[in-house]
Amino acid sequence: MAKQKIRVRYAPSPTGHLHIGNARTALFNYLFARHNKGTFVLRIEDTDTKRNVKGGSQSQMENLHWLGIDWDEGPDKGGNFGPYRQSERKDIYNQYIQQLLDEGKAYYSYKTQEELEEQREEQRAMGIAPHYTYEYEGMTATEIAASQEEARAKGLIPVVRIHIPEMRTYAWDDIVKGHLSFESDTIGGDFIIQKRDGMPTYNFAVAIDDHLMEITHVLRGDDHISNTPKQLVVYEALGWEPPQFGHMTLINNPETGKKLSKRDESVLQFIEQYRDLGYLPDAMFNFITLLGWSPVGESEIYSQRELIKQFDPARLSKSPAAFDQKKLEWINNQYIKQADRDVLLDLALNNLQEAGLIELDPSPEKMEWVRQLVNIYSVQMSYTKQIVDLTKIFFAAPKDLSDEEIDEIRKDEARPVIEEFKRQLTSLSRFTATQIMQAVQATRAQTGIKGRRLFMPIRIATTRSMVGPGIGEAMELLGKERVLKHLDLTLKQMSENGL
Repeated sequence: MAKQKIRVRYAPSPTGHLHIGNARTALFNYLFARHNKGTFVLRIEDTDTKRNVKGGSQSQMENLHWLGIDWDEGPDKGGNFGPYRQSERKDIYNQYIQQLLDEGKAYYSYKTQEELEEQREEQRAMGIAPHYTYEYEGMTATEIAASQEEARAKGLIPVVRIHIPEMRTYAWDDIVKGHLSFESDTIGGDFIIQKRDGMPTYNFAVAIDDHLMEITHVLRGDDHISNTPKQLVVYEALGWEPPQFGHMTLINNPETGKKLSKRDESVLQFIEQYRDLGYLPDAMFNFITLLGWSPVGESEIYSQRELIKQFDPARLSKSPAAFDQKKLEWINNQYIKQADRDVLLDLALNNLQEAGLIELDPSPEKMEWVRQLVNIYSVQMSYTKQIVDLTKIFFAAPKDLSDEEIDEIRKDEARPVIEEFKRQLTSLSRFTATQIMQAVQATRAQTGIKGRRLFMPIRIATTRSMVGPGIGEAMELLGKERVLKHLDLTLKQMSENGL
């Protein structure tokens, strides 16, 4: 196995959007393949037809591409080991199911769901872990054939179960967890490998596919640990060598300490949600890689090339990874600061248009105005959709001043500063950030007031807020007419309050 070229796979079910946990599985397999100059395979596991969502596989692939993950073989690319959709591999599975039936390693089971549930209830009542018990126990081959014939005559449709050998230990050296082993009597009894609708079960199909596609390493979440002994049963029954397994710890919500659940609405968990908010793919790639894997060094920011160069599964964490939303925001902010300005403009413009703040077909002049708006707020944004809230002063009617803001302009020197600044602005020939800052300095010279006592009254009176980007840039984007209206409004409110 060690001499083989490394081949890994990501095998999503088309049951919905790309989840953070599944994206991490895909990403780690991708990094492992690229680090070792191996092959990364995308396989769609769509045998559970009841749970499949229309367009689910296309959504998965689009979001993987958005993250920067590409594959060498898959349903859209082909390859020497296809088909790459399980629903198109039914004849392959049937071949091996028939082989196991012929060899007496599998058999037709006619127990109904009602009978199985009754059996489980009895076991629970006896304090025994629910499990399937062999329905032909003690029967001769002739009696088994007669029982099956009787069931067929009743119109019952069978499943196919695989025999689990007794007194057998199934063990493997896990890349992440170390040595793991399960006794055969803890697996839950002979399990189904073909359902009544003729489709294979997950644990059977995945073992067949991984072998035939020559997968050398399987990196997946540790919620799959209980599946591994069942897959080893299939490998053993067919005389095949299994791949190397590595089960990664799950991702936890740090607030609850519990694993991320799709029902947990306190954390955004789907890649598409982050795309809609204006997160950058390189930042998401960077952040997700650090969920349960640690690079060498103290840095938090890595390019995809650096992560490929460093990736070593030996550095996968044995402890659950905490999904730190604040860290993600910080990482994305670092990428936003360095992002191509046109890319950032496109994302932020889309957010502003979705909010109804910018028309769908803005004029060149309006586009330039939006570009300046995005540029001055890029340092503050953790994701581009924040621009909708950050820039309210440019789109909404002036808000009421807060108590804290009123306290600032209550100071004795505030009114002279505001009145003088209004005079300076009125005389400006051009309303640019540079000229506006010259007006600020002229106000300082005329009043003798400087520092916070100068800048804060001006900021509050012109933008109606204590926080924001540079005063000059903010006022230039607001426009002279609007800034003067804000100044008049503030002075009027000051008079009304005896200030």
